[in-house]
Amino acid sequence: MIREKVGVIPFDHFITDADGWIQAWDLSKPLTADNLYQTKISDLFDDWVEKSERIILAASKERNYLLLNCPFPHENKQLRMYILVEDAFIHEAISKVKELDKSIREMDAVIESSYDGIYITDIQGNTLKTNSAIERITGIPKHYYIGKNTSDLVKRGILKESVTLRVLEEKKTVTVVQKNFNGKETLLTGNPIFNENGEIEKIVTNIRDLSDLNELNAELKKAQMLNEQYKQELEKLKAHTTIDSETVINSKKLREIYEMTERIAPFDPTILILGETGVGKDVLVRHLFQNSPRSKGGQLIKVNCGAIPKDLLESELFGYEAGAFSGAARSGKMGMFELADKGILFLDEIGELPLHLQVKLLRAIQEKEIIRVGGTKVKKVDIQLIAATNKDLRAMVEKGEFREDLFYRLNVVPITIPPLRERQDDILPLMYHFLEKYNRKYKVTKEYDRDLKSFFYYYDWPGNVRELSNLVERLILTVPNQLLTTADLPGEYKENPLMSGFSQEEELSLKEMVERTERNVLERAIRECNSTYELAARLKTSQPTIVRKLQKYQLTTLNQK
Repeated sequence: MIREKVGVIPFDHFITDADGWIQAWDLSKPLTADNLYQTKISDLFDDWVEKSERIILAASKERNYLLLNCPFPHENKQLRMYILVEDAFIHEAISKVKELDKSIREMDAVIESSYDGIYITDIQGNTLKTNSAIERITGIPKHYYIGKNTSDLVKRGILKESVTLRVLEEKKTVTVVQKNFNGKETLLTGNPIFNENGEIEKIVTNIRDLSDLNELNAELKKAQMLNEQYKQELEKLKAHTTIDSETVINSKKLREIYEMTERIAPFDPTILILGETGVGKDVLVRHLFQNSPRSKGGQLIKVNCGAIPKDLLESELFGYEAGAFSGAARSGKMGMFELADKGILFLDEIGELPLHLQVKLLRAIQEKEIIRVGGTKVKKVDIQLIAATNKDLRAMVEKGEFREDLFYRLNVVPITIPPLRERQDDILPLMYHFLEKYNRKYKVTKEYDRDLKSFFYYYDWPGNVRELSNLVERLILTVPNQLLTTADLPGEYKENPLMSGFSQEEELSLKEMVERTERNVLERAIRECNSTYELAARLKTSQPTIVRKLQKYQLTTLNQK
């Protein structure tokens, strides 16, 4: 019976169906109708005012009532209960109900405004309430969940695992990470709500979409990677700005070599630098050291294998123990390998190394360990080896003058620095660099005249950068005039064929000067080019122009001979 379901309620009340027809009642004072069955509750009152969904003001026989309207579940019927509160309680009750309504609205607003999904169930796992965020996270409208049991949602594949059921089983907060029906990775945290008896009344689950966090994490990693790249680029730029003052890089060939050097600098390969004398091999090594992590913990140790007497070279490289030979220091001496520990050892003129030392060097490179002269104890060394030579090591290997196994061990990363005559773009910048350097050093203000600059540009420079530096310094020191000319050049330079274009004694017209210079340029380029197409590319003009000029000056290329 409905009355049994109601039990004892300390207020007058009615039970109605969904349409307002009275099904049961309990009144301390009679109202107008004697038999309330089949009577609508609104017909019992002279005045009926619905103030809100839950509050009704009513009047009957000069008495005022406040009716509180609330759902009353009974055998799957949609019934409602109306509780009557008379005059003395009306104002206080209205105030309390308004406060309750306000709190409920505020709580609803808080739940609805949450970016995370909020999911509330009873102890049977039936869904009582959720918010709109769950639609964004799962792609399913929030009203679909209301009244659904979490077990049914798992069976339908909407949930992989019910956090609610685990909270009920474990009686504590439970957190799981799972992909939902929409394929998004989510973090679910179920929290139990206990009553005054310590029993679980409800379970509130917070659902956080991890896809946004994962995207942010991926973006953060990308930003960190970019930051590391920018840091490396800044280090490279710093290396360029702090590069050796003797280094001038203008030609494409040399820029590519230095850029490649910067790429391999963070690693520890054995490097073999090849090139003619004076091209700047030692300058390149210093640049590599500046860009290497080894510059922070070790030194750059340079050994010129051709400048040290052969009988002393072994002890210089590997050190010696006390008493190893007559004249040896009592305490012994560290060799260059030990001094270069944690740093870079640069062996210049490696082609001058005697064969018997090549065996010991090979072992030191391969095993990263050495034995001092006169010693028996093996010492570990952590070095990067860079070797350099102006000799043809392959030809030396064929003649038996250089060990083949050592050659291949050195030739891991070969770098060939082209001679100055093959990178003319560097000549003028170097010219002015050395002029400024020696003017500053000797406190003078010398200048080049036009013909001297042309001579410098077209001269072959067999001694390369070193020869150019030495010549500029010599001119600044020996020439009393402020303006340096071709007439001031040393005798060996005046014998060069190029000087015919800069004779101070001949009275040449502008056309004759141009033609003479043009012929000299062509003659010089022919030595390095095999066809008119190569000449055209080298001199940055068209092939028909080259053919016409060669005919004019009666010159031929290798392919024309």
